Amino acid sequence: MNNPFRGQDKRLAEGYLRPMRRLRLIISSLVVSVALVFAGAGVAEAAPATSHAAAHSVVVHAHEANSHKKKHKAKKHKKAKKKTTAKKTAAPKATVAEKQALISAKEYLSMGSGFSQAGLIQQLTSADGDGFAQADAQWAIAHSGADWNAQAVDSAKTYMQMGGFSRASLIQQLTSPYGDQYTAAQAEYAATTVGLN
Repeated sequence: MNNPFRGQDKRLAEGYLRPMRRLRLIISSLVVSVALVFAGAGVAEAAPATSHAAAHSVVVHAHEANSHKKKHKAKKHKKAKKKTTAKKTAAPKATVAEKQALISAKEYLSMGSGFSQAGLIQQLTSADGDGFAQADAQWAIAHSGADWNAQAVDSAKTYMQMGGFSRASLIQQLTSPYGDQYTAAQAEYAATTVGLN
């Protein structure tokens, strides 16, 4: 190709070429910009799809976790129900000896003379008394429904009818291991109830 600037001033040639170079740079910039715009649109389309998939995954995991919790609670409830049922059905029935000891215990308690818990066990298990086994006597007393304060008052009234008791001597008699064997609180309650303040 013939150079139109051959033999002419070099500066004139450069003045002609500069606009051409600028035009090439502008075209190149436009091509790059268009490419970036299309690339950005592709990313923008991919991003919502990715976000939607992630959100769907979170919802699925939350639903699975909730289902797992419900199943775990249901299992616990069933186990607790089984334990409660087992406890109700596992309650042992009273033996014949226990029932007989209970009858004797209630008879002594209803006499009105008063029995402490320790004194009644002693009476029920004594060889000179009823001769029940210790376990049977304890079971009978536990199921007798006795009011030990009321029994202490009955004993205190019996002693008061005999006469000659101060508060201190009455409490001593009611709590003595050789006497009625009430607790100190029961003896004090009885002494106060019969008027020895």
